[in-house]
Amino acid sequence: MQFLYEILPVFLFFLAFKFYDIYVATIVGIVATTMQVGISRIVTGKWDRKQLITLGVFVFFGSMTLYFHNPIFVKWKPTVVFWIFGIVIFGYQLFSSKPLMQRLMENMLQDKGEIPLKVWRNINVAWACFFILLGCINLYVAYAFSNEAWVNFKFYGVTGALFAFSLFQAVYLARYMTEHENKN
Repeated sequence: MQFLYEILPVFLFFLAFKFYDIYVATIVGIVATTMQVGISRIVTGKWDRKQLITLGVFVFFGSMTLYFHNPIFVKWKPTVVFWIFGIVIFGYQLFSSKPLMQRLMENMLQDKGEIPLKVWRNINVAWACFFILLGCINLYVAYAFSNEAWVNFKFYGVTGALFAFSLFQAVYLARYMTEHENKN
């Protein structure tokens, strides 16, 4: 359910582009992301840093797209967000005893297995590299293809890649959860 909530602004951006254009889609994306941040704040009582970063970058690059009437700025938004996430994930590991991905996931995996620190570090590096690569691919598509191809890539390609990488991570972690269950 969280995944659907997270993807909603991207879906609304996609729909607005399909029915109107990149500029209307940019406005819809900014409004939807702003509403998502506000709803999340009301429901949880705290600010979601990931959503705030996304909103800040979206407002900045979206505003530039609208002001200069040039879609390249909004096309840079996913790359900047992905690169920020990649750098934060990797950098967190350098300054903390626990990798960021472990901190984010350990409550979900509670009592399901003992995952070694080395595995968490591998997952952390894998996610950081994945986000950096995804940002690079986004730039390639943004510059080499049409607006329509980029919007399709942003919706189908990025969503599919995130889902596939999450699935890869689940499979990778599953063996540690299975080993724990077999020990009990």
